[in-house]
Amino acid sequence: MASFNKVILVGNLTRDPQVKRTPAGQSVAELGLAVNRSWWDKQANQKREETTFVDVTLWGRDAEVASEYLSKGRPVLIEGRLQYDTWEDKQTGQKRSKLRVVCERMQLLGGRGEGGGGGGGGGGGRSASQSDTYSPGGDDYGSEGSFAGNNSGGAHSGGGFGGPSEPPADDVPF
Repeated sequence: MASFNKVILVGNLTRDPQVKRTPAGQSVAELGLAVNRSWWDKQANQKREETTFVDVTLWGRDAEVASEYLSKGRPVLIEGRLQYDTWEDKQTGQKRSKLRVVCERMQLLGGRGEGGGGGGGGGGGRSASQSDTYSPGGDDYGSEGSFAGNNSGGAHSGGGFGGPSEPPADDVPF
């Protein structure tokens, strides 16, 4: 039987990303993403809106780029896969579960000043601009990636694309 697990989301960050490191030294970040949906309710004859809040996990260079260039309110496109986590609550002993998105590709959206700014930008390095795309390189264990944007500064490129986007499950700090 065939399987396909792909998620594409565009939304705004609900909090600033914070990078942590696994015991093996791998970078990991958790994002909160608010994805809005609006539609016209014919029965009530009015516009309706709903917001879905999604937890996103980023690994390796994606986690580092997110913490450098993203902040609360900034728009971002996330491509990834769904992952279902289960655990036992240490305080109550009850089984808990959560559906999250594991990021496989991230695209920064909007301009530099949109959505509360963003970090980084010091010392002559290349900063993110509208519709920049970061693609991880190598196996995310210390290799550089490529940053292809639409500004005139050109693109920085490193290793190729491929390899796992996360370490084995026993290195996960959660």
